[in-house]
Amino acid sequence: MKKLLSIAIIAIAPLAFSTQAAMTVQMENALIAVCKAGASNNVVKFNGTMQEYRINKQRIFPRLVCNQQSFYQFAQSQGAERTAQQILRYTKGNVTITDIAMHYEDVQMLAVNY
Repeated sequence: MKKLLSIAIIAIAPLAFSTQAAMTVQMENALIAVCKAGASNNVVKFNGTMQEYRINKQRIFPRLVCNQQSFYQFAQSQGAERTAQQILRYTKGNVTITDIAMHYEDVQMLAVNY
């Protein structure tokens, strides 16, 4: 009985550990290269890295985090303004809508953050 239990545990163990690996080594290296290219403030190098690894900008930039910062904030903190401007259109924004009919008596400033 102990032998059967041991075999069952050994057989199930790889299934339990395989869910912990979130990304492959190649994917991690590609994202590290993108972070380094973004910090360089060299648009040609940045675009070359994006093409080399075939990265979809719409899918990656809203989710990519470099050094616990969004990629846009990371590029700005590294002084890479040209690279930050390249990815600005892919960052998610916030929109605030105020119902004007409900507040017609009050003079309010309508703010839209994006």
